[in-house]
Amino acid sequence: MTPDIEGVFREEYGRAVAVLVRFLGDIDLAEEAVQDAFTTAVRRWPETGVPPSPAGWIITTARNRAIDRLRRESTREARHAEAALLQAPDAPPEEGPVRDERLRLIFTCCHPALAPQAQVALTLRLLGGLSTAQIARAFLVPEPTTAQRLVRAKAKIRDARIPYRVPRDADLPDRLKAVLAVVYLIFNEGYGGTPELCAEAVRLGRLLAELMPDEPEATGLLALMLLIESRRATRTDERGALVPLSEQDPARWDRALVAEGRSLVRRCLRRNQPGPYQIQAAIQAVHSDAPTDWGQVLRLYDQLMAVAPSPVVALNRAVAVAETEGPAAALALVDALDLDGYHVRHAVRADLLRRLGREAEAADAYAQAAALTANPAERAYLEQRRRAL
Repeated sequence: MTPDIEGVFREEYGRAVAVLVRFLGDIDLAEEAVQDAFTTAVRRWPETGVPPSPAGWIITTARNRAIDRLRRESTREARHAEAALLQAPDAPPEEGPVRDERLRLIFTCCHPALAPQAQVALTLRLLGGLSTAQIARAFLVPEPTTAQRLVRAKAKIRDARIPYRVPRDADLPDRLKAVLAVVYLIFNEGYGGTPELCAEAVRLGRLLAELMPDEPEATGLLALMLLIESRRATRTDERGALVPLSEQDPARWDRALVAEGRSLVRRCLRRNQPGPYQIQAAIQAVHSDAPTDWGQVLRLYDQLMAVAPSPVVALNRAVAVAETEGPAAALALVDALDLDGYHVRHAVRADLLRRLGREAEAADAYAQAAALTANPAERAYLEQRRRAL
């Protein structure tokens, strides 16, 4: 794709799929129609130029592709879907608490009949336009496993005839956990190098916080994303290499985002209903007040391990242990973690080994980390560290 078409894809793929799914009631057909539309754009736009309303062009073209396919079929369902698409431009908006098309599709895909990991994987595929490989990387699982989850999730929706409709108010809280996970994974994927995905995740986070003001985890997620996003300008240097938090210039952080994020964290603390996103937001709030109070960070990670234990949380806690108890204590914790396929674990281990003077082992660990990451900025940083040894 050209840069223009890539930008439209990142910004509008999810919305186009959401619009088509609403009227078709068929994920596969909606996805195929939108992909066909982008294939047509790749062929035409370099010659004709990007249209004034690229999103409208994609949706209209996808709709026409879907109608053409439905007309070639003769089933009753196909005729009903075709009729729905033909009436779509003049159809009244569907009533319900969720008005945003993309957020509506997230809540729809996060149906309790689907396994939680399948809910998140499917929504990342539909809303973010993420590839199977990208989703697999987010879950730290093999790509074939992710592909099977996607196939099974679509089959479950089809076979169980799960309806595509706006969830009722009573349905929203039960689906919130998966929805928050989807939004945060979209943000994380964007933070690796696609600012548009981060912006979309923050937009969805604001909608969620507004839609569910009594859910502190929705507020916590928004605070977490804002505090992380506030440091975007300092995350890489002029050559594009990663700059660790400890080496960033706090004066260049977006102070408006920092202030908003910290205000939301204080609101969460007043509610006294701690959850994983709120605790992570509190950790980021401590980091936003340089120099970092590592003792407070460690206490927060202890709380996070009690609420939502995972190997990744344990790895992040080990970083705080290194700052409070020394690299040897942290290395023992890192070596006990089963995260061999996770590049961050090797990067943390490399830094601890370097601090302990075990340079040859540190160089090997940096090389392992660089080989596992798909992010150019991270790879450049890791290779730079290895060369320095």
